[in-house]
Amino acid sequence: MTKDTSHDSVRPVVAKMAEDTRAGKMSRREFVALASTFGASATAAYGLLGLAVPTAAYAEDAKKGGVLRVASRVMDITDPRKYSWTEPGNVARQFCEPLVRWASDFSFQPMLLEGWEVSDDAMTYTLKVRQNAVWNNGDAFNADDVIHNLNRWCDKAAEGNSMASRMATLIDPDTGRALDGAIERVDDFTIRLNLPRPDITIIAGMSDYPALCVHPSFGDDGDLAKAPIGTGPFELVSMDIGVAAEVKRREDGKWWGGDVYLDGIRFVDFGEDNASIVAAFDGDEIDINDESTADFIESYDALGLVKQSKTTANTIVARMRADTAPYDSKELRNAIQLACDNAVLLAISINGEGIPAENHHVAPFHPEYAELPAIAADPAKAIEMARAAGHGDTEIEIISIDGDWRTTTTDAIGDQLRQAGFNVKRTVIPGASFWNDWTKYPFSTTNWGPRPLGVQVLALAYKSGEAWNESGHANPEFDALLDEALGVFDADKRREYSAKLQTMLQDSGAVIQPFWRNQALHHTDKVKGVQAHQFREMHYEQVWLDA
Repeated sequence: MTKDTSHDSVRPVVAKMAEDTRAGKMSRREFVALASTFGASATAAYGLLGLAVPTAAYAEDAKKGGVLRVASRVMDITDPRKYSWTEPGNVARQFCEPLVRWASDFSFQPMLLEGWEVSDDAMTYTLKVRQNAVWNNGDAFNADDVIHNLNRWCDKAAEGNSMASRMATLIDPDTGRALDGAIERVDDFTIRLNLPRPDITIIAGMSDYPALCVHPSFGDDGDLAKAPIGTGPFELVSMDIGVAAEVKRREDGKWWGGDVYLDGIRFVDFGEDNASIVAAFDGDEIDINDESTADFIESYDALGLVKQSKTTANTIVARMRADTAPYDSKELRNAIQLACDNAVLLAISINGEGIPAENHHVAPFHPEYAELPAIAADPAKAIEMARAAGHGDTEIEIISIDGDWRTTTTDAIGDQLRQAGFNVKRTVIPGASFWNDWTKYPFSTTNWGPRPLGVQVLALAYKSGEAWNESGHANPEFDALLDEALGVFDADKRREYSAKLQTMLQDSGAVIQPFWRNQALHHTDKVKGVQAHQFREMHYEQVWLDA
């Protein structure tokens, strides 16, 4: 990829953040993320701390050719803004690209934007559109393409469009579409976003996996698998959901980042059967996986594979829909929460490969994390609370996907509830069907990936009425406080907001969120140039095979 220095100038707000970081008021990770949000390059950000940019060690003798074989779920890629999981994003991102990338060093790097400028009050964003990008059908990429995608993301009427949560500040609550004047076309390669209130998460939102950009011809009923027009370094060859997907090196040689080493990439779907992935490695059928879960790390290690791991904020939540009986009883939700020991769940579910969590979905990983007083599990008190609320004998059905650590975690939660005296029904749904209604189950578990900022997670998952609000959590006071927090870039001040938000969410009983788990992957030693990503994103532009 070509080096971009278009936004190396340092704004006063960035210099102040660097000063706070050197004084210990802000973590390096937060500084790098926020500095790049305000338009500083990774080079400039690290330079302000007196550090060199961490770089991957790429061999000078990189070889061209070969097809990388990846063990990964192959899921529907119809409309990026409706993606609920990283897997469809990982296939689609090989030929479609975001405006911004959340890089492995936690900075935000320009992709289809060459750079951006943000006002000190975080209410005006000036987006500089990449001028050398070309769609693989030959069309030039320009500001109109970006505006097309921004308007799609701001369409709250589009069912399943989670980008509306990420772009919420741009949306008119009365129309459910972009505010008049919020998206301003300055010229062919410049766009100005005029926000009604500060929002520090806009750039981060543009980097998430549902934010892959589609061609202007892509309508509300578009299907990316049938019309795979993109700007990326590869082209889609075939797509067989649940079986395999394949991409090849772009034939026209017009990717803005230059040529790539690989001839192509083949994604092979083994479902939730990790044992089959181990066997595939052993039989030289695959070169890399997308994730090594805790229960199979030893098996992968035993094959002599290269392991990469990363501290991150991946998790699982057991959430109860507050708008659905019997979980519309706050007392019952709090009782169920109190019956579960998160430290025990960590040990049983993922062999201790992580740290316990505190039922509020903001991690020590996040800069605004506020440490709250510990709440010790109390099974005896929990069942007493349930009985007092009239739910001592109520059937508690807890639902999960089948076949991996998510099943194990849910089993462990069910066992703890039974031991406390609850009437528990355990239901397991095959992966092929589970995701069809994942936001609607009354009580179920789902895995969540990390976001750079804790307030992003809260806005996506717990703000009233949003597409990914699977708990049905609705609290106007919480929403208003969160809106304020989204505009605060000072870590210490935002932590004050976060402490209140974390407490409110914890008190609501919305979720049992038991642990934060480490992220790992394995590959053969012939795979070179790959970097583990904190969100399981697959970036293969610099990857090559030493075959």
